[in-house]
Amino acid sequence: MRHLMSPMDFTVEELDALMDRAEDIKNHPENYNHACEGKTLATCFYEPSTRTRLSFEAAMINLGGDVLGFASADSSSAAKGESVSDTIRVISSYADICAMRHPKEGAPLVASSRSKIPVINAGDGGHQHPTQTLTDLFTIRSLRGTLDGLTIGLCGDLKFGRTVHSLINALVRYNNIKFILISPPELRVPSYIREDVLCKNNIPFEEVKSLEDAMPSLDILYMTRVQRERFFNEEDYLRMKDFYILDKEKMELAKKDMMVLHPLPRVNEISVEVDDDPRAMYFTQAQYGVYIRMALILTLLEAAKEDKDA
Repeated sequence: MRHLMSPMDFTVEELDALMDRAEDIKNHPENYNHACEGKTLATCFYEPSTRTRLSFEAAMINLGGDVLGFASADSSSAAKGESVSDTIRVISSYADICAMRHPKEGAPLVASSRSKIPVINAGDGGHQHPTQTLTDLFTIRSLRGTLDGLTIGLCGDLKFGRTVHSLINALVRYNNIKFILISPPELRVPSYIREDVLCKNNIPFEEVKSLEDAMPSLDILYMTRVQRERFFNEEDYLRMKDFYILDKEKMELAKKDMMVLHPLPRVNEISVEVDDDPRAMYFTQAQYGVYIRMALILTLLEAAKEDKDA
């Protein structure tokens, strides 16, 4: 049984094939209207979500399949103390594939070890968010034409930002990638990302505090919000939350073909005046998330069928 816990679960060749399929879905959606007829996706979300949960559901509906699930732990038997292992064993009897978000790191991995159906990690604490990474990769490749030779600025909460950690892990496998890590000292990337991923793979990177200084050299600016839910005290959150605000003035420092991405939701870190800039691609990015999740659902269901038929 094949699952997706991390972007590293797919080789670069498999990622390219997945993105090729997503591109075909984007260009010819009518060819996929009935691809998952008779199949059901379970969305088990122990944490609040808008884009990830709804994009998974939209993806399955677009493929002609059905959806069931819950949108918070309070609306599931987790509120009664049921374990993730027991939940997935039950869900395996109801659905053909499951997307799970959980505040505890590793919870989807535990579920996958007990599941009879493919499990997709839809975000586990501050650890990984692989389908957001697939969305990011597909957006960049589709709009820029390549994932090689890019200077990528990651800005904001780089300590707790699971989207940042997943994206770094995925991009280091491409050629001539450089990172500029823009954050206050308190929110720098964890040492295991710095040492075990960037340094170990000889990836050039800089850690800087100033967004303005970094802007002129960037091909991609990946903004992130400071996540209130990851802080242990309100005082630290309030001190950090408006540290970076991308506005028109800062955008004037950037290249004409730079792309601004954001996993969303945003709070204050991107001014609404930037939305009209043609380089602001975060809403397009959200749309592309549906295409890549459609491709992923198809790929994992096909793998499950092959495994069952073997």
